[in-house]
Amino acid sequence: MLILNLFDVNAPVIQGLPDVSREDTIREVKRLTGRAVGINLEPLEPDAASAVETNGEWNLTSGRAATVANARKAIEMGVDFIVLTGNPGVGVTNAAITHTLRKFREEFGDRIMLIAGKMHAAGILAESGENIIGENDVSAFAEAGADVILMPAPGTVPGITMEYIRMLVSCAHRLGKMTMTAIGTSQEGADTSTIREIALMCKMTGTDLHHLGDSGYVGMALPENILEYGKAIRGVRHTYHRMASSVNR
Repeated sequence: MLILNLFDVNAPVIQGLPDVSREDTIREVKRLTGRAVGINLEPLEPDAASAVETNGEWNLTSGRAATVANARKAIEMGVDFIVLTGNPGVGVTNAAITHTLRKFREEFGDRIMLIAGKMHAAGILAESGENIIGENDVSAFAEAGADVILMPAPGTVPGITMEYIRMLVSCAHRLGKMTMTAIGTSQEGADTSTIREIALMCKMTGTDLHHLGDSGYVGMALPENILEYGKAIRGVRHTYHRMASSVNR
């Protein structure tokens, strides 16, 4: 699965993509890669929507905000899933994620898979460390319509242990939801031995999906670390098979 971070539905830009119309950007990525493609949209509290800025690397642009209009554009562009989360410093709260989940599920029903949660504080000091996500948040996301609950990978945030995430994964599974453990604190750019250790801890939590963020180099995950992660949790044979496979064949 490919997640496009900082993707603006009003100004879609993917470096190196062949010249296609803006509305076909996502479909061209899917054609070239043969993978499911989704984007991050970032929920804000209702009274913060007018504070969206348009400058700076992390500042939230209007086309990245988690509005119904932006989600509709993304679906029309061909995304397979939407991730509701926050980039560093944007100010995304768990309450805003829950509110947006309800709106999206009411608006789009089962037309789109929704992944929801946080991998770091996203600018909310009260939701840092072990307070990034708890059992109450998992339950709230599940009730609001999330298909997959996103949470920090063990060892990527201070205080986030394998045992703690194992508890949250079990909670989500009891509610009939899948989980995604995420490396989103620039640790995706660490050495391969660190990546292997995190990968094994994530597997021991029982998570369903594994995520590596885009800050190995700004804007992309490190291919060598994706490879090491895959080898750690499923071995060389299956990893190389997945590398050579395409859903288009």
